[in-house]
Amino acid sequence: MPMPLPRRQVLIGGASLMALAGCASAGAGSAGFTAPDPAAVAGEARIARAVLPAQTPRAELLQPWTGPYEGVPPWNAMTAPKLKAAILEGIELNRADINAIASNPEAPTFANTIVAMELAGQPLDRAVNLYGVATSNIGGEAYDAMDTEVSPLLSAAGDEITFNAPLFQRIKTIADNADRDGLNAQQKRLAERSRDAFIRSGANLDAAGKAELGRINTALSNAFTAFGQKVVADENTWTVIPNEAGLAGLPDSNKAAARAAAASRNLEGAVIVNTRSSVDPFLTFADDRALREQVWRKFVNRGDNGDRNDTNATIAEIVRLRDQRAKLLGYRNHAEWRMQDTMAKTPAAAQSLMNRVWEPAKARVAEEVADMKAIAGFDIEPWDYLYFAEKVRKDKYDLDQNQLKPYFELGAVRNASFYMAERLYGFVFTPKPQSTAPVFEGDVKLYEVTDKASGRLIGLYYADDFARAGKRSGAWMTTYRSFSTLDGSKPVLASNNNNFVKPGAGEPLLISLDDAETLFHEFGHALHYLSSLVTYPSYGNTPRDFVEYPSQVHEHWVLSRPILDGFMKHYQTGEAMPQALVDKVQASATFNQGYATVSYLSSAMVDMDLHTQATPPTDVDAFEKASLARLGMPHEIVMRHRLPQFNHLFTSDAYSAGYYSYLWSEVMDADTWAYFEASGDVFDPDIGGRFKSIILAPGNTTDRGDAYRAFRGRDPDVAALLRVRGFPVS
Repeated sequence: MPMPLPRRQVLIGGASLMALAGCASAGAGSAGFTAPDPAAVAGEARIARAVLPAQTPRAELLQPWTGPYEGVPPWNAMTAPKLKAAILEGIELNRADINAIASNPEAPTFANTIVAMELAGQPLDRAVNLYGVATSNIGGEAYDAMDTEVSPLLSAAGDEITFNAPLFQRIKTIADNADRDGLNAQQKRLAERSRDAFIRSGANLDAAGKAELGRINTALSNAFTAFGQKVVADENTWTVIPNEAGLAGLPDSNKAAARAAAASRNLEGAVIVNTRSSVDPFLTFADDRALREQVWRKFVNRGDNGDRNDTNATIAEIVRLRDQRAKLLGYRNHAEWRMQDTMAKTPAAAQSLMNRVWEPAKARVAEEVADMKAIAGFDIEPWDYLYFAEKVRKDKYDLDQNQLKPYFELGAVRNASFYMAERLYGFVFTPKPQSTAPVFEGDVKLYEVTDKASGRLIGLYYADDFARAGKRSGAWMTTYRSFSTLDGSKPVLASNNNNFVKPGAGEPLLISLDDAETLFHEFGHALHYLSSLVTYPSYGNTPRDFVEYPSQVHEHWVLSRPILDGFMKHYQTGEAMPQALVDKVQASATFNQGYATVSYLSSAMVDMDLHTQATPPTDVDAFEKASLARLGMPHEIVMRHRLPQFNHLFTSDAYSAGYYSYLWSEVMDADTWAYFEASGDVFDPDIGGRFKSIILAPGNTTDRGDAYRAFRGRDPDVAALLRVRGFPVS
């Protein structure tokens, strides 16, 4: 939707919307980005607010937030009935705002229409930010029922805005006459993007077309909710490890976590919870091959068991509805429609990049499998891959992942991420007692964020680290409030969310190198928010295939010397990772990249294949098998996200026909890291400052391709990506 009814400021590594904004000043040379005159912006805001009706919300959860940091979410007051009441009333208040803008008797202007749209619906925005946490971080029967009821209502209310003909005509008039009326570059871009987004979402359809599109969107909203709830239910299962022998090979920290997971469920012994953070370590280290297969099958068959949580029929319905919508809007398929506002622009461009990487990745898998088979003495199955890859790693590089985990204690990794933020951008993260602000879960930690040079308050950062029943799997970043100068420059409220298995009392939480990089990745999204300077809130939305770039580049600092030497210290001895171990890690940096690339890229290519079909498939399992066969998928590897559990694709439209975006972003990310490395200082202050001011700060106020060229001096080099993964460049 062009102006989504809830401007839900969230990025979920699984599936949701993204809005970027922040509060750092953009420097010169940021690809044509010039901050508007504050007095002029204040004048626009006064005109816009005069258009909007005075409102006094009744619902408790619609009230302006109070407390520190110019107001924080009232998590301690949230219940499912209160949230439902707030959303229902919020929709009505938002409708009144929109109707006031659309029926304004004055001629349309940028201030009385576009800016008024930017400021409309703020009570509902507050409720929807709570709704995001209720459905993603908390879950449970009451919130699930509320979600099922209100999700289609929010979708219908969003369509009502898109289909408001007088409103669209005002927006179109402003955009069509931007030059005549002397709009500046930011005003013109915002007006034109608003007009074009409305058109892409059906504003030009006739009455019958709008009615049909509304039906499709409501049906999709219901299907998205059903899909997400089914996957969460299948992830709230586990495999019981019958005896201590079943844990053989696991690091002590993983054994302790498995026992703690059993105890928290009032079970004897140990269990492997059906989430990646629990499953992957078991598949990597557990010696019992039969148990590895059992755990693997339970994990890869989430949503695909022919029971009440089976998602195949739901997926078929989603892709059918998406195909109907795309053709109604004049596009050949869903992918073509979705990619209109991306850097890649077309499915063919995304497929071209994926194809360039796919064949080298498959070739590397063949090499990896040969190495593993030489050790195993039998054919490698998918539940063997991670286990024997570790054996090869130890054989080739004398490197055992168990040697690394003692250096990646969760608290140390997070402190390292804070150090990175301070060195690169001058952000200081200070722990605050939980009494500072309400939290939605007792384990959430709070950190105040300030600017080192000036001491200026930037925001509050929430860390929600542990898996629990009802919580969505994976890792993601959310903002509860982003920054915009139009809306008063309030402190950013940002969060990172993980699914680590909570250790037993007094036990350290040791995570893998992969987990550490994921933490830095999601933290990179938070830094994007905290760095950005956005006047108009809509400029927070950057293209899907750009938004992963700033997060992915931050992963590289995990293994930088200053981070390793300063923070990745043995949790028992306090000694820094010895140089010999660092050298082994660096030597093995491209190890197992065949597996990593093929497991990810197969998911991205099947996603694009699914959404470019002339006729949407009805048998999802059969389509997945056929699509993988067309790709020549190595049988030893399974997709990172099989379709029956692919939250990115089927809990919203956000990543649909867009999972390729991680690879697209990685081209820029690898090229950027090469830039830092070539300087001789991975914390080079000049490059870091330019990255902040050109890439992070401006949001989407300028074309992001132009921004990259302004930062790097040229287009990104695909060869940098191939080198990072250890593939042949030509």
